[in-house]
Amino acid sequence: MFTKITHVFFDIGTTLVDETECYNHRICEVIAGTDITFEQFVEKRIFFQKQNLKGDLEAIKFFGLKKTPWHREDERLYPEAEEILRYLRERGYIIGVIANQGFGTEKRLEAWGIWKYFDSITASAEDGIAKPDPEMFLRALKRSGGLAENSVMIGDRLDNDIAPAKSLGMKTVWIKQGFSVYCSPTCPQEQPDHTISNLMELKNLL
Repeated sequence: MFTKITHVFFDIGTTLVDETECYNHRICEVIAGTDITFEQFVEKRIFFQKQNLKGDLEAIKFFGLKKTPWHREDERLYPEAEEILRYLRERGYIIGVIANQGFGTEKRLEAWGIWKYFDSITASAEDGIAKPDPEMFLRALKRSGGLAENSVMIGDRLDNDIAPAKSLGMKTVWIKQGFSVYCSPTCPQEQPDHTISNLMELKNLL
């Protein structure tokens, strides 16, 4: 269990928000009009994901396909997201977002009914930088008044979430949801302090 933690930061995609249907929608669109089956695409995506690569984009390149727009309308909160945010808020933690997202992150959080739990947002579109740039994390810490040693980052990406946060002295929690279940740390910098498979497991750590 973590001690002396005051600030808790979350990624959004495949951490608080289930993007399964977004990816499925994209796959169906990119393979439309080809003889590539959904199963073949997913198999290749998993192949690349096991190499800690962005599986869907690598599979698109492998098959020579064209990436289609992201369908935000297919995003859904994980069932446990609001409950864990409420739990952390009631325990007095300062909660923030550090995420690679398009414009309008605050509005989307409001639409999902969870903006009220957050104290700050650091998002790539509005900030003009993106993870894994450590500057994203430094800005989030400054914005929220937190210190790295008293903060924890929770995310599904070893490269974008765990490694940069750890390099600054933050604690880290890797949540293995979505296709991150096929990934594994490749160096000490990617080794999280804790690994969970469901947001509710944070109750054992915070």
